[in-house]
Amino acid sequence: MTRIAPAVLLAAFSLAANAVEVKSPDGKVAVDFDVKNGVPTYSMTFDGKTVIKPSTLGLELVNANDLMDGFNIVGSETSAFDETWQPVWGETKDIRNHYNELLVKLRQTSTDRFMNLRFRVYDDGMGFRYEFPQQKNLVYFVVKDEHSQFAMNGDHTAWWIPGDYDTQEYDYTESRLSQIRGLMEGAITDNASQTQFSPTGVQTSLQMKTDDGLYINLHEAALVDYSCMHLNLDDKNMVFESWLTPDAQGNKGHLQAPAKTPWRTVIVSDDARDMLSSNLILNLNEPCVYTDTSWIKPVKYVGVWWEMIGGGKQWSYTFDLPSVKLETLDYSQTKPHGQHPANNENVKKYIDFAAEHGFDQVLVEGWNIGWEDWFGNSKDYVFDFQTPYPDFDIKMLNDYAHSKGVRLMMHHETSGSVRNYERHMEAAYDLMDKYGYNSVKSGYVGNMIPRGEHHYGQWLNNHYLYAVTEAAKHKIMVNAHEAVRPTGLCRTYPNLIGNESARGTEYESFAGNKPSHTTVLPFTRLQGGPMDYTPGIFEMDMKKVNPNSQGHVNSTLARQLALYVTMYSPLQMAADVPEVYNRFMDAFQFIKDVPVDWDESRYLEAEPGQYIVAARKRKGGDDWYVGCTSGENGHASTLSLDFLEPGKKYEATIYADAPDAHYQNNPQAYVISKKKVDAKTRLKMKAAPGGGYAISIKPMK
Repeated sequence: MTRIAPAVLLAAFSLAANAVEVKSPDGKVAVDFDVKNGVPTYSMTFDGKTVIKPSTLGLELVNANDLMDGFNIVGSETSAFDETWQPVWGETKDIRNHYNELLVKLRQTSTDRFMNLRFRVYDDGMGFRYEFPQQKNLVYFVVKDEHSQFAMNGDHTAWWIPGDYDTQEYDYTESRLSQIRGLMEGAITDNASQTQFSPTGVQTSLQMKTDDGLYINLHEAALVDYSCMHLNLDDKNMVFESWLTPDAQGNKGHLQAPAKTPWRTVIVSDDARDMLSSNLILNLNEPCVYTDTSWIKPVKYVGVWWEMIGGGKQWSYTFDLPSVKLETLDYSQTKPHGQHPANNENVKKYIDFAAEHGFDQVLVEGWNIGWEDWFGNSKDYVFDFQTPYPDFDIKMLNDYAHSKGVRLMMHHETSGSVRNYERHMEAAYDLMDKYGYNSVKSGYVGNMIPRGEHHYGQWLNNHYLYAVTEAAKHKIMVNAHEAVRPTGLCRTYPNLIGNESARGTEYESFAGNKPSHTTVLPFTRLQGGPMDYTPGIFEMDMKKVNPNSQGHVNSTLARQLALYVTMYSPLQMAADVPEVYNRFMDAFQFIKDVPVDWDESRYLEAEPGQYIVAARKRKGGDDWYVGCTSGENGHASTLSLDFLEPGKKYEATIYADAPDAHYQNNPQAYVISKKKVDAKTRLKMKAAPGGGYAISIKPMK
């Protein structure tokens, strides 16, 4: 870690009477701060081009004078920082955290209150946050609204989903900013819990592209003890403003000084590949808080899940219980309906499959009592997270899995009843300890209890982090579904090994995702952390899985392989069922081979909504993996393999779309070929519409 002496910083910082400028280490990104007529204002440029026009900052308070105007600068501090740190797991072995920082100290004259603004400027963007030092005139305060503006310099193209307090499970819309209002109604699809707030409200991470070729991304980092930020667009002036998720009372945040907000982030580049390789969000989070991280391991898993999601089978055990009260429940008086996949025989089949093919864990959903009336009833006491159904022998199955070198993965669906989950959490984690579970998939489907709270409000965000830190005491890794979107907290709490927080593969089984969906997610949702996207579906015609299904997986089989490379996650599921994989074992080999942890990652080609080509090197190994995901237009590539070690020979196994492959009518057409390659090799590749390709490159012996 290096701190640069102040004398070296003269080129990076300048101070006028009431204005301060800070530049990135390479000088390309410049942030100007000023107080104009008492109002904090900033702007941002990249290589001389305007990214953010002058935009105002401030907070509106409940029953108190606002922190919006009347300020003057009473001091400023500048510094530089340069370190290289190693993530517990990640896309690269080493991450450089290099920025110039500006801290501006403001005093509101009429109230004698103090508010600081801290800016960190990187070569690929910047982050800023509000800080409230300990003081006598600002102690406890309630945020009515945060008014952080992001004034755009044009009617940019954007990839967006509707602003919503309770779900991110929308397909992305590509449009001009000025078109959002007219397209909003069509962009909203049904969900178990959803609350939109504005016809021009969108969610972060928001990806945009300017007419002159700049890529701009707006998001937030280190979301702790605060409400999740959305963006509301003034589409007459092209100005975004922060829009926080309210609590049950309509308030946006309850703070006690000293306090700070999350970082508001702007990533920028003239190369789309830089957006995907940015570590700005991670770098704005605090270092890992755990001394021992040896128990945190990336996971590749299979599971009892797609049978229910795609196949229409049941999480429940019986149809005889329209109403369930766990305290008096007696399943011995019921008749099993025979559609419950979380049974001993079926789970053992998955354990055997995982052991045979080298998978770490087996997820089992629907193992615990209470699923008969779990959904949609605003029910407080839903599950106890401890009692298995009569056909699930928890001890026998865990013993059997361990004898095969496999673990079971726990499933905790809260049904949105957060108080109930916290009521049972310690006992549930103790049960996991008893039987050797080390990871849990948690879920938050439905409207929240306490009633009136939203999935992305301050109260729930505190709960999600509480679940992660309590799990760490038991050396348990957490994969939270329907929780708030990630903001880089996995750096600080690396047992947060995955999240959903977006429209995943499950939607392919009923509503479908646009072919371009997986070319957008790495630019948006994945900016804050990895996603449990659950790829690997080989049977695309859902009627063959469930005759009642209207779904179709809008992807070729080759692209399903590629997603293990392009959709980075240390937690990857082979989501289809063993019977389907047994029909395509030659293609399944790629899923068996592909790692979930990496020493190096390179983005070779990228354009949001069109294509992504990524190459990654195995953690601690010499083999590389390449993946391409394309939208409905397909994509042609000429790949340079110059990332390989010079002078070394490799064998590439190429899993490609067949010439007649198409996501709509011929998705399972693929060809596998082998080729000797080296660092000088150029490969001509072609992805079909909605297709892709995957390549494993291993050193020759």
